[in-house]
Amino acid sequence: MSNIVNIEYNRVTNTTSTDFPGFSKDGDNAWDVQKFRDNFDINISSINERDANFDLVHIYTSLANAFRRIMMSEVPSVAAEYVYFMNNTSVIQDEVLAHRIGLVPLKIDPDMLTWVDKTLSEEEKFTDENTVVLSLNVKCTRNPDAPKDCTDPRILYKNAHVYARDLKFEPQGKQKETFADRPVVPCDPEILLAKLRPGQEISLRVHCILGVGGDHAKFSPVSTASYRLLPQINIIQPITGDSAKRFQSCFPKGVIDINGEGEAVVADARKDTVSREVLRHEEFEGKVQLGRVRDHFIFNVESTGAMTPEEIFFKSVRILKNKAEYLKNCPIGQS
Repeated sequence: MSNIVNIEYNRVTNTTSTDFPGFSKDGDNAWDVQKFRDNFDINISSINERDANFDLVHIYTSLANAFRRIMMSEVPSVAAEYVYFMNNTSVIQDEVLAHRIGLVPLKIDPDMLTWVDKTLSEEEKFTDENTVVLSLNVKCTRNPDAPKDCTDPRILYKNAHVYARDLKFEPQGKQKETFADRPVVPCDPEILLAKLRPGQEISLRVHCILGVGGDHAKFSPVSTASYRLLPQINIIQPITGDSAKRFQSCFPKGVIDINGEGEAVVADARKDTVSREVLRHEEFEGKVQLGRVRDHFIFNVESTGAMTPEEIFFKSVRILKNKAEYLKNCPIGQS
């Protein structure tokens, strides 16, 4: 039971950790890479272009949290960094509109760009190898064909709403060939940027560069990257009849099932939110134990759309590996 964090009515026990991951006074504490390889496992529950849900089993909290933090703040992606306004007569201030454009996720493979050398002058630091240029040129006019009794501004006016799809890619240098098969477009074209009325217009250019979420959230390739420990539900004494139905109602749908003999059984513990609702009822006292498995992490990664979730995770592994190699080769006292 040393591997289980116990969830009780008014407290959580067996949470004590040590400076050495996996340490236990009852076992062999020597870390062995082959033993880790044999025990470690990855189980994928669901995966698509935007979301991934997977389990990392028999891994330490420090490693699991390192992956989460790296995915959020160290995996590079491309976002708008500089916005040059030629004209903006809308009601949205320049800085607010620039901020909204910066937060629009762009479908750009970060491996296709190099890092900007910020020590260079403004004229030299932007090249076709490190910068993607977008433009936005929109003017609102009246729609002469709109019905007389119409009140919808999207029908009354042309370009009344400015969306992310209105950002147009302007290839520079070799980019026409480089991005021929991968046109630069917003991941979500229906993001609303501004609302205009007749006579108002916006004209601007955007420079998009590589960055990391540690510098600004707009560079983070994930919307969410989180994990939780696998819930564990142990039914110590049989729970049957009407009591089984009440027991079932204490958990989210799909966690507890009732078998053919009318007895409550655990169907899928991973669906449980560990609300401890069952511990509030005296009739179940001493009949159930709740806990979480200390080394079983359920990850949920939601991409902004620039990269797939698995690509983001693989890059986080590569970054952590490079960090370990650096520390391994770094002379003592210089790390």
